[in-house]
Amino acid sequence: MNIRFFIACIALFILAACGNNKNKTASADSSKMVIAKPVPGTPIKYDSSKRYIFLTWDDSPQPPGTNICKSIFHEAGVKATFFSVGMHYNIEPRRKRLLDSIRNSYPEFLLANHSFSHAFKDNYNFFYTHVDSAVNDFLRAEKEMGIQVKIIRLPGRNTWAGKTETKGPKTSEHVAKKLAEMGYNIIGWDVEWEMIKGNSPKQGATQLANKINEKFESGYTNEQNTMVILAHDRMFQKQPYMDSLKAFIAILKKDPRNVFETIDHYPLVQNK
Repeated sequence: MNIRFFIACIALFILAACGNNKNKTASADSSKMVIAKPVPGTPIKYDSSKRYIFLTWDDSPQPPGTNICKSIFHEAGVKATFFSVGMHYNIEPRRKRLLDSIRNSYPEFLLANHSFSHAFKDNYNFFYTHVDSAVNDFLRAEKEMGIQVKIIRLPGRNTWAGKTETKGPKTSEHVAKKLAEMGYNIIGWDVEWEMIKGNSPKQGATQLANKINEKFESGYTNEQNTMVILAHDRMFQKQPYMDSLKAFIAILKKDPRNVFETIDHYPLVQNK
């Protein structure tokens, strides 16, 4: 064999092997690529043929209710928002871990602000007449719970406020306006799953679902084609009420128009 031909063959073999190694390295590197996680507050595009449902559950972390609701939502594949209270977060390590898991579960779940003290432990008149103290209470909750969005629900008041609107009871108006001036959005609710008899749900699943459909059909909601539903985590600790929550979600999911979203995608928030 010609020595020059032999050397040329060896050189071609080495070049081919290097090329294959580069391809393998590139393939390995591409397999390690991580898709960026969505950031809370990133707007979505609305579909006018859909009806947007916002499940907003208040007063977390309140185990076992919060854990149960979180599991039910996850199993049903629906998004939800937990409006949380700072003084409930600071009680014990397991509550901190629970709330941390909600914060880290976006875009499935969103953590939002329901004050630190829940209006000085339900002292509503004093809370809303002392505006600076009330505002500082929300700021403390935001800092201590690591809340990533400027979205607030006022304790005990169905108030809406943001850059484009302010409406609700006069008693909370000054607090809501000051928070709105600071760039916060205040979210009320269209329908409440009410409580009776020591935190038991008042309405059944079908009754509540029918009420929601009626409001959608009449257009009697704060924003067109949207529905903010308020409930409290602690309502669903017992098996019959857990089953009711599962049934309620199942009924809503049967309608292909219904889309479940977190409250950072509500029009008032997106249109800031």
